[in-house]
Amino acid sequence: MSTAKHSRRENYIPAHSTGERHYRASERRLMGALDWLFYFVVPMAIVLVLRFVVFGLFIIPSASMENTLMIGDRIITNNLNISSQTLKRGQVIVFADNSHWLTAQDMNEAASSTHSFGIDSGKLFLVKRLIGLPGDVVACDGGGAPVTVNGQAIDESSYLKPGVAPSDEAFSVTVPPDSVFVMGDNRSNSADSRFHQDDGNSGCVRISSVTGVAMAVFWPSSDWKTLNAGRQAFESAGL
Repeated sequence: MSTAKHSRRENYIPAHSTGERHYRASERRLMGALDWLFYFVVPMAIVLVLRFVVFGLFIIPSASMENTLMIGDRIITNNLNISSQTLKRGQVIVFADNSHWLTAQDMNEAASSTHSFGIDSGKLFLVKRLIGLPGDVVACDGGGAPVTVNGQAIDESSYLKPGVAPSDEAFSVTVPPDSVFVMGDNRSNSADSRFHQDDGNSGCVRISSVTGVAMAVFWPSSDWKTLNAGRQAFESAGL
């Protein structure tokens, strides 16, 4: 007696069903997006943080800091931890022109230099040497006499432009709180703190305007050098 055999289809799902293929394709797209994020977005974010938070890059537009800094020099600044406790006399600093020291010609030069590095924040910057900290009395009798800080004469021959006097103008300024007194190394061609004493802050720069301390000239490569030698002049005077 023959027995009827019934054909029966099992509910078998192949390993590479349509649903799983879609899932794996989505997984590959997700992994690709994560790879792109890791290899491109994260490094770019790190670069931007380093560029705008940790370090600054500037082109020197004028002769006010010759011969320490020449027109066209590129400098790198350390922008971290700027305060009255960390700033030192003799350092070269960059600060925003919040007190409007720059002339129209200066502004054009400064704007072209900062835009060259992609800075378009609406701010303009100056670079000078820090001479006095809050509470310091910075003075000079003019006519080739040395600059004094708290009565101590400073030998600035290591960074002043050769042949330029410490100051042709006589002055005496007590640096206000939270401010610094600054001068260019090319004293005869630098409209610095000496010439802005009627600006409401005795010609001094507020520390909140200081964006960084210049660390080095990095271009032209033939002129590469660090910019920390100015400290010695003040340390030798006991400051």
